[in-house]
Amino acid sequence: MQLSHNEENNFSLTRFESMLKTNDVLFFDSNEFENIIHYYLENGKIALAKKAVKLGLTQHPGSTNLKLLKVEILVFEDKLDLADGLLDEIYDLETSNEEIYIQKANILSKKDLHGEAIEMLEKALEITLDEADVYSLLGMEYLFLEDFENAKQSFMKCLEADEEDYSSLYNVMYCFDFLEQKGQAIEYLNGFLDNNPYSEVAWHQLGKQYFDLKKYKKALAAFDFAIISDDYFIGAYLEKGKVLEKMGRYNEAIENYKITLELEDPTSFAYLRIGKCYEKLGADELALKHYRQTVHEDPLLDKGWIAITDFFIKKQNFSKALYYINKAINIDEENVLYWKRYAKINQRLSYFEEAERGLRRSLELGNYELETWIRRCDILTGLGEYEAAVQNLLQATEFYPETAEIDYRLAGLFFTLQEAEKGFYHLENGLSLDCEYYIIIEELFPKVFARKSIKDKINSHIKACS
Repeated sequence: MQLSHNEENNFSLTRFESMLKTNDVLFFDSNEFENIIHYYLENGKIALAKKAVKLGLTQHPGSTNLKLLKVEILVFEDKLDLADGLLDEIYDLETSNEEIYIQKANILSKKDLHGEAIEMLEKALEITLDEADVYSLLGMEYLFLEDFENAKQSFMKCLEADEEDYSSLYNVMYCFDFLEQKGQAIEYLNGFLDNNPYSEVAWHQLGKQYFDLKKYKKALAAFDFAIISDDYFIGAYLEKGKVLEKMGRYNEAIENYKITLELEDPTSFAYLRIGKCYEKLGADELALKHYRQTVHEDPLLDKGWIAITDFFIKKQNFSKALYYINKAINIDEENVLYWKRYAKINQRLSYFEEAERGLRRSLELGNYELETWIRRCDILTGLGEYEAAVQNLLQATEFYPETAEIDYRLAGLFFTLQEAEKGFYHLENGLSLDCEYYIIIEELFPKVFARKSIKDKINSHIKACS
């Protein structure tokens, strides 16, 4: 009985692994060794691949393909000089093997010599029978050089040779997006679909392009075609749900998100979007149920914790909101979005020291928005921490020089600290930047504003401006 190709491969693998266990020496032809090595490389079993190469070259020392597989392993292990030397030996014996140029290009690429790698791949292109693979490698080299136009053209040529190479299709779209060529991307996809009308990936990508352009009806039609082409395509159902949300068709969006839960293991994203839809429909209990499922499914997804926290903030149930944001912070203390909400909630609950802590952590984590500096200053001022408030604002001036909101506050703080010279300096600055913002002093520092010298300074400046 004749064995199938897969049965032959399995038989060869079984014999090879039996040989390793028993230390018997069995003979394999070079093709068998190549299949064994490819199997191990594809499954990440590098040590076994190396053993197979060593034994293969012992039995077939003249095999170019086995030597090239050895080169591939050396490149993988970053032994680039050894790999390059072996390639030179192979090249002296056989100049017309495309794999020599491909591996040379791989070595040059690893050395960040992408221009030279492209030259090697162009040589491979002259002799190869598999243009798709070489064009794909060329595209990647152009991406390394951030030459997106040539990368795009290379991936397009790859698709001309192999229309089912979806990784190249994704790369083409990545280049279009980077080059901000939405119109050209749509034109290309429509042309591709003329030849491949059942390409679910192309329909999906076309829908995403229309979605970005807010052409929701066309996006919806494209995602429908993607689903017709493959009714198990989860990405198309998710994207269709997003479009339906934008169109205000929340019940239909929920239906599409729920389909993804049935097709595959539930995702936190689907639960989150379902929760958002239910919230828009006013079905609060169902919204809350799905938000809780979101954070249960993926406790690290910040959007889930933010959704459930914001849900309670909108309901003005700040105690519950604080409970959930504390849970989120316990999981990820480095998330600035959590600390901003922590500060906001504590401020609404009049827990000002905790609110200040939240704003301080937000700043420490790199949230340098003007509002964060201002809010922290006002809380510190309310707590009587005037010097800390001054230091906070002086740091803010590094990011926001010549800002009236900062200068008026600094003026009020310095007057409060009995540093009149600095107070008048910042008052002058504030008045020159925006004379109407003096109400900041009136509201935050009423005792300072009540001083005759302050009022005179403000009034004289306002008269001069009018």
